[in-house]
Amino acid sequence: MSELTTLKNIGAEMSKKLKSVGIGSAEELIELGSKEAFFRLKLRYPDICLVFLYVLQGAVENVEYDKLSEETKADLKEFNKQFKK
Repeated sequence: MSELTTLKNIGAEMSKKLKSVGIGSAEELIELGSKEAFFRLKLRYPDICLVFLYVLQGAVENVEYDKLSEETKADLKEFNKQFKK
């Protein structure tokens, strides 16, 4: 099991948040995917924003979050809409 911080975009603070919602390793995050991880985080931390979702997807894809494809970003934006109040 690899530390979460071995993934791109995941620093100590994000790692702490992920662990608080039951995601304790890089492998778990990759297996669950960014959307499930974001959903769990959103339940616990309602104020997190779309950028967190990009960060998680970048970690899963092993790319910097600002290098995600436009298609991927559009999909994530659409997913994020369900959390709008």
